Amino acid sequence: MAAWQPNPESLKTLAACLKDSLSGFNKTAQKQAEQMLDQAKSSPDFNNYLALIFSSTTPPSGLTYSDNDYHLVRSAAAVMLKNNVKADFKTIPEPSLALIKLAVPMGLQDKNSQIRSYAGNIATELIKRGGLYAWPDLLPELLKMLSNENGQYTESAVEGGISAMAKICEDNTKILEREHNGQRPLNFILPKLIEATKSPLPKVRALALTAINVFTPRKSQAMLNSIDDLLQHLFLLAQDPSSDVRRQVCRAFVRLVETRPDKLLPHISGLVDYIISQQTNDDEELATEAAEFWLVIGEHENLWEALRPYVHKIIPVLLQCMVYNAEDIAILGGASDDEDEEDREEDLKPQFASKKATRTLNTANGDQAAQGANGSHAYEKLASMDDDLEEGEIDDLDEDEGDENPDERWTLRKCSAAALDVFARDFGADVFTSILPYLQANLRHEEWSQREAAVLALGAVADGCMAVVVPHLPELIPYLLTLLDDPEVLVRQIVCWTLGRYSQWAASLEDPAAKVQYFEPMMEGILTKMLDRNKKVQEAGASAMANLEEKAGKRLEPYLGPIIQQFVRCFAKYKDKNIYILYDCIQTMAEQVGPVLHRAELSQPLMEALIERWTRLPDQARELIALLECLGYVAMALGDSFTPYAEPIFTRSVNIIHTNLEQNMIAVQNPEADSVNKDFLVTSLDLLSAVIQALDDDKSVTLVKTQPTFFEMLSFCMQDPLDEVRQSAYALLGDCAKYVFEQLRPAIPTIMPILLKQLDLDDILDEDVDSSFNVINNACWSAGEIALKYQKAMEPYVQELLERLVEIVSNPRVPKQVNENAAVALGRLGLDNYDQLAPHLDKFAEEFLESMDDVDPSEEKASAFKGFSMVVAKNPHALEKTLLHYFTAIARYGVKPSNPMLQQLQGVFAHVIDLYRQIMPQFDQFISTMQPRDQEALKANYGILA
Repeated sequence: MAAWQPNPESLKTLAACLKDSLSGFNKTAQKQAEQMLDQAKSSPDFNNYLALIFSSTTPPSGLTYSDNDYHLVRSAAAVMLKNNVKADFKTIPEPSLALIKLAVPMGLQDKNSQIRSYAGNIATELIKRGGLYAWPDLLPELLKMLSNENGQYTESAVEGGISAMAKICEDNTKILEREHNGQRPLNFILPKLIEATKSPLPKVRALALTAINVFTPRKSQAMLNSIDDLLQHLFLLAQDPSSDVRRQVCRAFVRLVETRPDKLLPHISGLVDYIISQQTNDDEELATEAAEFWLVIGEHENLWEALRPYVHKIIPVLLQCMVYNAEDIAILGGASDDEDEEDREEDLKPQFASKKATRTLNTANGDQAAQGANGSHAYEKLASMDDDLEEGEIDDLDEDEGDENPDERWTLRKCSAAALDVFARDFGADVFTSILPYLQANLRHEEWSQREAAVLALGAVADGCMAVVVPHLPELIPYLLTLLDDPEVLVRQIVCWTLGRYSQWAASLEDPAAKVQYFEPMMEGILTKMLDRNKKVQEAGASAMANLEEKAGKRLEPYLGPIIQQFVRCFAKYKDKNIYILYDCIQTMAEQVGPVLHRAELSQPLMEALIERWTRLPDQARELIALLECLGYVAMALGDSFTPYAEPIFTRSVNIIHTNLEQNMIAVQNPEADSVNKDFLVTSLDLLSAVIQALDDDKSVTLVKTQPTFFEMLSFCMQDPLDEVRQSAYALLGDCAKYVFEQLRPAIPTIMPILLKQLDLDDILDEDVDSSFNVINNACWSAGEIALKYQKAMEPYVQELLERLVEIVSNPRVPKQVNENAAVALGRLGLDNYDQLAPHLDKFAEEFLESMDDVDPSEEKASAFKGFSMVVAKNPHALEKTLLHYFTAIARYGVKPSNPMLQQLQGVFAHVIDLYRQIMPQFDQFISTMQPRDQEALKANYGILA
């Protein structure tokens, strides 16, 4: 390989270390090998040796290994090479990079499929780190392998080439679509991929479709140009003997529903028959992919109606596929009581902060965004990714997925139930009519799997068919309650879920006798199942309870005592996994019933249980993330009654943030350090926000005063690389401006430059990431709160803040909520800095008024309109083009004399109206062009006569 030559002794030593590093039998040798490999990384030639070993099909001179041992050595070299590229790309010498780029195509042509896959991973990592155009020879070489026009490549090489191409397409979608030197790579690649679907090799056909399917959801010019050719190939491949190919065909149809429904509509009859044939296939992975079609087409507003003539054919298939298959029954059926068994570490999925503090207009105190009670829905699609895969990589070697617990993966059963749910919402009564005979035949079936599937079907149609199911509920609900004692765990589990789906009906019953007959037994049954003998049923009961709480709302108040007592018992009983859903129950209850929780007989037992967990958990415990989140909701519900618990909770939350910031700095400086779980930062910041909002202002001030580095800490969080951390940090900043401004005031010169930088749209518009817009949303909100309190002292920041906010309200790609918060901040900036804003009024007046049109009256809107009107008074001529819009807004702004803010606003409006009356000779004529109702409002509130 090139001019570089290995040292035989170094090569021999490295190969031995690579082999020993995979030795599971000799831990001492393994550890020693890992240490030596770590030391070897400092050698500038280290990656050259790895590339040589990885790309050599037979042991280089001086190495003697069996085929199996040498494969292990090559595999270890490939994995280490990929990891080195990932971690140290910028420090790898250019000659070494050149050697690696020579080794990769050789690896792609290897006889061993695993080595080919490793080569594709290395290629993907090189492009990810260096950019696609830093390796201009790669794509042409892959396309040559793919077309294999002269037959110079082996079948292995063609498979390696398409596998790498699929990975590269997945990771570089946007780059391939963009123009570069007058050309768009995808214009050349896509036709080659479509042609590759004719390959005699099933794996090549499947991977070509896999790569194409990266682009089918997107409306690139290349895809638009190739759509007819692609459809022709899809119809030809629909009967392909390879189930992998047919799976990708089904996936393509699913994705084309969103991008080109017009192309599918003429073929809908044949597509229905085809999807049904694939869904009833023995290959469950293929069948599940096919069933996805019903989900996307049923949710497509312009296409779902086309399915109406075929509903009678589709629904029996869905019902058939909702029964546990024999393999799943063997894994899941007959589960025993396990309430006393500890959860295994591998059963505990990573805990993520599920709510984010997103500040919206028109909510009291800028409350935390509501989090629905998600629970563990029976057909929830679980997003999981192999830990060893990089984002976007395609694992075409994963052959063990079928061994996964069916409860933990997206299955044909769950997909079919979700599709039935969508159909119920689309077609309503027709769907219930179709399933009624099935329910009558199977709800009392002797086979538990048939009973379970019937209960699942009944729950699945709840949202869409409620009106037609209601007459049957007085009979169905009591029967379902008896099934809560079914001997089969999975039946009890699904009954909890289905009862949760009908909890809104029960909670809405007005007749006291009906409540006693249906709602109370339903709630009692669900609460009882929260302490079932089986942990899965406990989880389903807790999830159903969270659902019931959300639907019942304040109707829960008479029952809070028993509910909290049961929650406290659950704390004493639950193992690790179910504690998380219990926290969800508590925070949903707190969110729904609010201040009533402050009653001592309710708050005391609840807080004792929460504080007991709080005291017991170390700062690094994953459970603490969920507890921090839960306490935020409870604090908001208790209000100032949270005071006895506030100081230690506030202090510990600050300490957790400090610790995690320090760990984060260590991780940045040392790539070998353990990664930091940023959810600790997010939930701690949110909890601090909740406590500051909940307590009386003077108590919040006292808490912040006890933390001398509080705002320095906050400024670090405002610059964290993770969107979610910055989102919560800016929410906390706005709350501090609102409730503890005098403590914030000295930190503003440090904080404002950070905030202004966050408001720069250039960094995110290219990606259009929702989480980034959430950060900007909170930054706009906090800027408005600061402007309201900092008043004239904002002067040094006015011009830049004005530019940023105008850019946000003027950009059509910015979400509506962000526009509204930016407009409010703009208006508030004008309250005390109208002189600086007035010369620029014509640049933002129209956008401000449009943003405010849909905002309900609130203090935020009133203060923003007041500031905007003060700017108008300084430069009334700038409003020439939007004057009618402005006067219409004044006419339609509700006036409440009892509200001091609205009184002030009315006074400012009156002043501006008088100003225009003086400077407009045709003022009365202008007023006469307004709608009669607006003229009447102006006459009533401001004495204007047209």
